[in-house]
Amino acid sequence: MTGASGIVPGKARPRGRFPHFRRAGDFVFVSGTSSRRPDGTFAGASADPMGVTDLDIRAQTRAVIGNVGEILAAAGGSLADVVSVTAYLVSMNDFGGYNEVYGEFFDESGPARTTVAVHQLPHPHLLIEISATAYVPQNRGQRHSSPRS
Repeated sequence: MTGASGIVPGKARPRGRFPHFRRAGDFVFVSGTSSRRPDGTFAGASADPMGVTDLDIRAQTRAVIGNVGEILAAAGGSLADVVSVTAYLVSMNDFGGYNEVYGEFFDESGPARTTVAVHQLPHPHLLIEISATAYVPQNRGQRHSSPRS
């Protein structure tokens, strides 16, 4: 499975010519992932009858991390396998809400993390995007005897 990449059935299709993930040996690289649902709507984004948009960083962060977890599951892994995260926020004013939800999934024993502010993301309803790297051994679940000295 070295070099495998994939589009995950049931997930929102990437808005470009790239996979949801790419495997390189025992590492799985998850492409930048948002809160977009398969039907094109966004978790954490709603509009009232007057068209006023309400964007919720907590709901978006929860959905993004959930999407990353589902993509990793398709590659044979889970959030527990994540070793590095890069988060892109449109506004650092959202850092507190993002950080609060992030802490529901990861703690100080979790992945290394970088969070940066970006000018914009591919849709005006997006407040956050996350890419991740996970260590998911290809032979997971197989038992090997190791030589002892």
